[in-house]
Amino acid sequence: MDAYLCKKTSMRHVIPAALASLMLLGCKTNTDDMSTLTLTQEWDKTFPKSELVKHCKVTFHNRYGIELAADMYVPGSFAGTQDDKLPAIAVSGPFGAVKEQSSGLYAQHMAERGFVTVAFDPSFTGESGGEPRRMASPDINTEDFLAAVDFLSTCDLVDPERIGIIGICGFGGMAVNAAALDPRIKATVASTMYDMSKVNVEGYFASEDTPAQRMEKRRALAAQRTADYRSGSHVRAGGVIDPLPDDAPWFVKDYHAYYKCPRGYHPRSGNSTDGWNVIGCQSFLNQPLLAWAGEIEAPVLLIHGEKAHSRYFSEYAFERMTGRHIVGESAKEGNKELLVIPGASHVDLYDDVADVIPYDKLESFFKENLK
Repeated sequence: MDAYLCKKTSMRHVIPAALASLMLLGCKTNTDDMSTLTLTQEWDKTFPKSELVKHCKVTFHNRYGIELAADMYVPGSFAGTQDDKLPAIAVSGPFGAVKEQSSGLYAQHMAERGFVTVAFDPSFTGESGGEPRRMASPDINTEDFLAAVDFLSTCDLVDPERIGIIGICGFGGMAVNAAALDPRIKATVASTMYDMSKVNVEGYFASEDTPAQRMEKRRALAAQRTADYRSGSHVRAGGVIDPLPDDAPWFVKDYHAYYKCPRGYHPRSGNSTDGWNVIGCQSFLNQPLLAWAGEIEAPVLLIHGEKAHSRYFSEYAFERMTGRHIVGESAKEGNKELLVIPGASHVDLYDDVADVIPYDKLESFFKENLK
């Protein structure tokens, strides 16, 4: 495997502490040790480690200079010649989650099926850099996907013409936005997606979709900014409620069953702990993520649960891309597809508990479009 070395570029690293794993992967260590991040080396995922893949921690930077932490998974059976290159997939999400949760699970499964994958923590989140913590940005978080594509495009393991992405939940919307911006992305999957712009602008199901209601949000966020600046810290909100009240909506109970229980809890996940900064999502109020989704030329697969409260976000995205308004059913138009999973909820597509994530469909979609 010595031939398969990830090229070193400035500020893109493989973590030296994982040297034994790196040699198995054939990834070159960064001898100048420029990484500023301290990453956990033990396996601390919410899912078991697969014996069918090789794994190590890597870092890379986005165009704002923020260093991102990622788990890299390589098919264990890969042992070809230097001329062999594999297709690759970058994965992130859900919104407020970390790579030790859903994105790592998806990445490991796809590596078992023949892809080089990276599951990364977005800027300001998990083990990635960026200050202050627990912020979000439609621009920077879209850029995080493009930075992962930069990393994969310059890795000797990867065919740069065969790179796809997977965005889960709120990072489904970021993935679609990235696909609209970067033609290096040859195929995109958005699983159980949220459009974070739409939900911040309109509220759920357009329940806050008036100019007066939006102005109320703007005033509240402006006042919070002043208070935060004065105090020198950020007030948190938006974590999954705990303890769970008896009258909580069913989808809140669904989130609680994942983020607050052993099934999906992780101490670095804002959704598992104390949430986002109150002002963390302010910029989504006037930056529509899916504005140019209709100009995506590459294939896109949207996957959603039939019973998910969020299903309308994928239906909206499909309409933005195809002009077809679809409710509650699967549909395909050209190379854009909406796959509705019967009986599945939003969180069912986070992990393997409900056995509904369509890995066979993901494999066939990427193999067909990354060839």
